[in-house]
Amino acid sequence: MSSSVSPLAPKTVPDMPVIAGIRLATAEAGIRYKNRTDVLLAVMDKGTAVAGVFTRSKCPSAPVEWCRAKLKGGKARALVVNSGNANAFTGKTGRASTALTAKIAAKAVGCSESEVFLASTGVIGEPLDATKFDGVLGRLAEAADPGDYLAAAKAIMTTDTFPKVATATVKLGKAKVTINGMAKGAGMIAPDMATMLSFIFTDAPIAPAALQAMLKSGVEDTFNAVTIDGDTSTSDTLLAFATGAAAEHGAPKISRASDPRLKGFVKAFNQVLANLAEQVARDGEGARKLVEITVEGAKTKASARKIAMSIANSPLVKTAIAGEDANWGRVVMAVGKAGEPADRDKLSISFNGIRVAKRGARDPDYDEAQVSEAMKAPEIAILVSLGLGKGRDRVMTCDLTKEYVAINGDYRS
Repeated sequence: MSSSVSPLAPKTVPDMPVIAGIRLATAEAGIRYKNRTDVLLAVMDKGTAVAGVFTRSKCPSAPVEWCRAKLKGGKARALVVNSGNANAFTGKTGRASTALTAKIAAKAVGCSESEVFLASTGVIGEPLDATKFDGVLGRLAEAADPGDYLAAAKAIMTTDTFPKVATATVKLGKAKVTINGMAKGAGMIAPDMATMLSFIFTDAPIAPAALQAMLKSGVEDTFNAVTIDGDTSTSDTLLAFATGAAAEHGAPKISRASDPRLKGFVKAFNQVLANLAEQVARDGEGARKLVEITVEGAKTKASARKIAMSIANSPLVKTAIAGEDANWGRVVMAVGKAGEPADRDKLSISFNGIRVAKRGARDPDYDEAQVSEAMKAPEIAILVSLGLGKGRDRVMTCDLTKEYVAINGDYRS
């Protein structure tokens, strides 16, 4: 966790409303860090529905495997998250640690181990001593209250420079329902189904299958459209919990994601996901520039996504942006290597609304001084027009600075 906050951090932090059926507590368990919280316990009321999406890495962490197996039950009573140790690439020891953590949490909360969900973030390859949770989770279960989402978000940070929270309120039927979310992530970010760690809570009465369908759809243009460094984590976990408490105030019970009454809720739900995903991009390790890359005129949306990701993950593009250089040649390179349909002589490129390349050559109205001034902005928008079709997509990333190398060169030190 950095001592200096990213210059791209949001200027304000939202007030996070209480959600009926959710209680939170944090503590210092001494997993890796000293003098800071590193464990979060969320306690859910009986009947809370759960949905989740996880990394598609072929080397997933033990907690990811645990959650995948337990998700089939569709119900949750507890969530335990620790920072400092990812419990990944830890073999039988890692699986034993997840089982012990779930056992301790189930006893503390008074539920079945199958209703306990786990997530870990931090160093890969080091055994997690789950005995450190013994006693701690019991105290947290007693102390948990609807309380402080900001404190919860801080407890799950690693190299993050600020806690990431978002909230939305929306009508479902005649009742007002709330959606709260938190996320962590700053490096090893190229999500494939989710992002490092993120947790969404709502009091809406939504069945597990409907919640799962909504979550799976929602990540595609939010968390899965963000990259920091092109590296997909072993630990990517996004879990959503719906307590159903708003049913007491007239919210209809939803069993299908296609239910037309969900329209407003889905929009608000996706807005929370998008807000958190952008905050992850804003907190990229060492980042000084937030970068939005839009590709239009592609053959398909999927093709536009691949080209946008090729640009976003290019170290040459990202270092040029860090140097405030509108080097369109590097963008051309990234388009060409993506393996998607492209025509050099139809390609146009803009930086922050200023077209620098038109139809395969430098724009005839190019002004170096104007573009150089635009590149000093903290937010950079790159628009690539392919001129081939109607496919369009957008991804978020950040620049690549010397500090990124310093952070990751010293990560285990």
